[in-house]
Amino acid sequence: MSIDQIMRAAPVIPVLVLEQEMDWAALAETFVAAGLPVLEVTLRTPLALEAIRQMSKVDGAIAGAGTVLNERQLDEAGEAGSRFIVSPGLTEPLAKAVERSGIPFLPGVATAGDIMRGLDLGLDRFKFFPAVASGGIPALKALSGPFGQIRFCPTGGVTPDSAREWLALDPVLCVGGTWFVKPGDELAAIGKRAGAGAKLRG
Repeated sequence: MSIDQIMRAAPVIPVLVLEQEMDWAALAETFVAAGLPVLEVTLRTPLALEAIRQMSKVDGAIAGAGTVLNERQLDEAGEAGSRFIVSPGLTEPLAKAVERSGIPFLPGVATAGDIMRGLDLGLDRFKFFPAVASGGIPALKALSGPFGQIRFCPTGGVTPDSAREWLALDPVLCVGGTWFVKPGDELAAIGKRAGAGAKLRG
């Protein structure tokens, strides 16, 4: 799949910071059943790579690695079975390393300069991050003016209440959401949030 196809697979990409052991395959199955197959597992915790390994084996799940900062983490994520890579920012060394790997890439941008650097590297799909702190919807509308071909996944401060407004923007293919998994959650509660997230567009 291309990064464009991944971004269009569902209105919300759950951004998962996994801080306690779970049945990762069952978690992925819960999201897939609810209609959110794309899962970004951030490399912020020691559990992340094993979670990606297990999630990547689940039918219908598109598990990727987030918070990828360098080539070492890229290699680890690829070995774990990541279907895509997300980074909080855009650097030329990482972008070129991801290109060599062949894994779809969603780098973070916050300014016109970031986007222009990405275009120079052959990229046109970006995470707008941190979305709210970088000016929110007015900022994204302003950025999308001179970059009509660019499409975004706003992440960072997006909530279940604000997601629909972001998704109504033409340049937005999906949003990143961090609200799905909370410490101590049962899978049923996660599934309920995921089902609501899958219905946010439209």
